[in-house]
Amino acid sequence: MACLEFVPFDVQMCLEFLPSGEFVVLLTSGVQLQTFTASVTDLKGGASGVVRSSRWVRGFTDFRSKAVDLCGPKPVVFLQHGLLADSSNWVTNLANSSLGFILADAGFDVWMGNSRGNTWSRKHKTLSVSQDEFWAFRVPFLDYSYDEMAKYDLPASINFILNKTGQEQVYYVGHSQGTTIGFIAFSQIPELAKRIKMFFALGPVASVAFCTSPMAKLGRLPDHLIKDLFGDKEFLPQSAFLKWLGTHVCTHVILKELCGNLCFLLCGFNERNLNMSRVDVYTTHSPAGTSVQNMLHWSQAVKFQKFQAFDWGSSAKNYFHYNQSYPPTYNVKDMLVPTAVWSGGHDWLADVYDVNILLTQITNLVFHESIPEWEHLDFIWGLDAPWRLYNKIINLMRKYQ
Repeated sequence: MACLEFVPFDVQMCLEFLPSGEFVVLLTSGVQLQTFTASVTDLKGGASGVVRSSRWVRGFTDFRSKAVDLCGPKPVVFLQHGLLADSSNWVTNLANSSLGFILADAGFDVWMGNSRGNTWSRKHKTLSVSQDEFWAFRVPFLDYSYDEMAKYDLPASINFILNKTGQEQVYYVGHSQGTTIGFIAFSQIPELAKRIKMFFALGPVASVAFCTSPMAKLGRLPDHLIKDLFGDKEFLPQSAFLKWLGTHVCTHVILKELCGNLCFLLCGFNERNLNMSRVDVYTTHSPAGTSVQNMLHWSQAVKFQKFQAFDWGSSAKNYFHYNQSYPPTYNVKDMLVPTAVWSGGHDWLADVYDVNILLTQITNLVFHESIPEWEHLDFIWGLDAPWRLYNKIINLMRKYQ
């Protein structure tokens, strides 16, 4: 049995590996015991790359609760994280306040994706991350932005999950860039859209015309300056130094507040809704990295104020990639998937004005709620998220079975 390092001292998370290749996750906190069976799967992305998906297939709240019925097929849920994040976002709070655990405990078959290039999706069939060629622009798998995540990685993940489970459709829950990928894929690939039972968009991002986050200020820098600052490989990957900050600095009583405020500085402020005792957990896993090219794509979204494919910088290069001299735009109105949207009034990344414009473009909008005091991280880590959001998600899933 192995125990994970990112859980604080009052809770212990241990993995008991099974002969089947799955592992049981045991959480202990006082008198409570939660047991979740999970597995990790590597999926083939584009250009010989590998992206990783985690699966949480069953859960029990505690010994005294009524066990979830494990007989028969379960409805499948796929959770996709946001920019510079990873699948741990869905399970880094306690079990009764993490969406991944709550869904598993409610009887859903839960899968969590990892975007290529982050901490858990750094494999390639022939190259390693230590080789320059791994990150070189001539290697298609790493020459990527959210275009490739939507075009290759999300379809590969959804198709694998449905083949594995024998289900015909999956519930898709995206946060931040996870919604961006969904809007692109479900509007561009009709066959994939038919496999989505319902799309839950949390802090949705398509247009960033009104984005007020400092990340938008970075996006206004010229491309060559961004490359000079960050190179042309990976952007803010997880590192030993960041882990050290999370475990030694952000655990300090005084400095923990500073670490929390750094998150708010990028996403918006709602200090009272963040569990400060978990800040060291969050900072140990985030940022989880992406490619510089993905950040350049977001930079283009800020500069051009268009929801479009990556602009390769010249008519000739665009013609090579798109068979036209300019990047194609993405039309959210082409997406017919039933969609539920939650937005935050203090969200600096998914700004209220941008979300209002987006809402007019969603053809099959079945639900929308704006939570006035929420910022961008409240959707995944907010103290009140279980009753203000997660219960409503589950109720909608059951309504649209």
